[in-house]
Amino acid sequence: MCGIVGFIGVAQNNGALSATVEGMARQLAHRGPDDAGRWTDPRHGIALGHRRLSIIDLSGAGHQPMISRCQRYVTVYNGEIYNFKELKAELEKSGAINWSGHSDTEVMLEAVSRWGVRKTLPRLNGMFALSIWDRRERKLHLARDRFGEKPLFYGRCGKSFLFASELKALKAHPDFDPTIDRNALALFLRHNYVPGPFSIFEKVKKLDPGTHLEIDEGGSIVQQSQYWSMEQTVLRARAQGVREGDTVSRLNEILSKAVEQRMLADVPLGAFLSGGIDSSLIVALMQSISERPVNTFTIGFTSQGYNEADVAAAVAKHLGTNHEELYVTPKDALNLIPQIPEFWDEPFADSSQIPTFLVSRMTRRRVTVALSGDGGDELFGGYTRYILANRLFKNSRKLPTPIRNAAASILERPSTAIAAQAMVNKLPAKFRHQGLRDRLPKVARILSSEDISDVYRQLVSHFDNPSDLLIRGEEPPTYLSCGLSGELSNIEAMMLADTLTYLPDDILTKVDRASMAVSLETRVPFLDPQVVEFAWQIPLAEKVTGNSGKKILRRLLYRYVPQRIVDRPKMGFGIPIGDWLRGPLRSWADNLLEPRRLLEEGFFNPSAVTKIWERHCEGSGHHQYQIWTILMFQAWLEKHRSENVIPVIQHN
Repeated sequence: MCGIVGFIGVAQNNGALSATVEGMARQLAHRGPDDAGRWTDPRHGIALGHRRLSIIDLSGAGHQPMISRCQRYVTVYNGEIYNFKELKAELEKSGAINWSGHSDTEVMLEAVSRWGVRKTLPRLNGMFALSIWDRRERKLHLARDRFGEKPLFYGRCGKSFLFASELKALKAHPDFDPTIDRNALALFLRHNYVPGPFSIFEKVKKLDPGTHLEIDEGGSIVQQSQYWSMEQTVLRARAQGVREGDTVSRLNEILSKAVEQRMLADVPLGAFLSGGIDSSLIVALMQSISERPVNTFTIGFTSQGYNEADVAAAVAKHLGTNHEELYVTPKDALNLIPQIPEFWDEPFADSSQIPTFLVSRMTRRRVTVALSGDGGDELFGGYTRYILANRLFKNSRKLPTPIRNAAASILERPSTAIAAQAMVNKLPAKFRHQGLRDRLPKVARILSSEDISDVYRQLVSHFDNPSDLLIRGEEPPTYLSCGLSGELSNIEAMMLADTLTYLPDDILTKVDRASMAVSLETRVPFLDPQVVEFAWQIPLAEKVTGNSGKKILRRLLYRYVPQRIVDRPKMGFGIPIGDWLRGPLRSWADNLLEPRRLLEEGFFNPSAVTKIWERHCEGSGHHQYQIWTILMFQAWLEKHRSENVIPVIQHN
């Protein structure tokens, strides 16, 4: 796992090129503490930089930038190609090759030399962000893996075309433009992350997963294409269906192979174990393959309703892993919060970023590579919102439109919410739902929704109308605003939407930044292309039944772990952020949300923010996720302003 940087566009002397690219690469030292390298071509004004975290082939033969044996191609590459041994064997069929080492980078570069970039990309099974300079055609190629496991930012700033694994590296280039994209901020408020291809900066984009970009020597994009499409894969798999036989055994075979491929490393390896279905299954398969106890790691919480560490410990004990756990306190979160803008590099507000970083830091003390269970929810229908949205939509359609609209109008009234909450408060404690007052307006909007796309969008939105909160900024079109796929069932359409949006821009971003901040490589077996395709061949009825999802994963897990240990409601990987904001994080939040400060900064409407914050502090509303989203932008802005001079905007 590594960090890559580069730029092209203006011919410069070698000293200037080297100094700039080295400065950019230094910003990514956390992604690659083991080695650093650069390659420059003053005539064409191109520079490539690399930071290396050595995982496979720890020798100097894996050093980057790497030049192909034919001398035509130069690459800087971040990631792992899991099928590189198969590719290597295929390349050797046409003649012996004098390999310099045994790294996957060398194999990938030889494949490009033999087959070309366009034909090689679809054959790579792995997670990667790569850059390849073609010295003959004078073209720069950028590409990102199928699911967006590894990040890649790019943009034209001044006369230069820049790219890097993280935004902080782009900031180190003298031509970088720090102008904040207010429209991307509106998207951030809705999603709690900035969805691709947007970034928080106007001049910078994220390369979409499965995408290949070609740039000429002047720094202009000449072609952008998809070498792999998730949507086409889904439709093809659904049309094929699963072949006859034991589906569970077939899944066991395919997923085991994906796990085994991701266990290949020349450094210590382990796994995250939350106690949930997905991570427990990955660890169970790892332990069935390994000849010695697998290293497993988990995070626990003292707050009731958030702790799954005891379940993780029970799973670890049954499987015989070498297990470690760490309990998180409000003090741990408070100490970490100032570092969040540095780690995530742009506003990011999934509060599970805190335990994800802490478990990554703990894990890195023992191993260099960790496998995770991410992707299982999206592929096998694990999120409760799939069932909830489908049920709400179907049941509401049974009512005539006038009645639905009338009910929605009543539920949207503040007086209705207050009365409903007062009635709930009179119930026994275990039946009280303190968030009812805040959820009724969302239920009202769902009732009046005309299609499943709107219902889904309501459920995943943190702010329904972000522009109401902003001084300036309007949402640009995204996948969600264009509607879900009409060729799939409601639940499957939502699963696909999450795989294209929430998975790369929230889940995988969270894990990548948290783990790479401590130089830990994470690998995701569920996102093996064969696993993904097989998951979509399986009928929905084998994944989602009644009120629960991941039926087939549970059946497979029960082969390794007793049902009584793991069969319980899903908690997720959250933290008690609402209580912390009213308690130990209160003064920190008060400072960032101070009305005069908001007015001077010129992004948020102070009165709108203050209203939400006061309701949360008083306990009359549960707005912790909305508040956290605002706070994460404020904390990021504070750091960004310290690095770049942003003019204060005056408003009459």
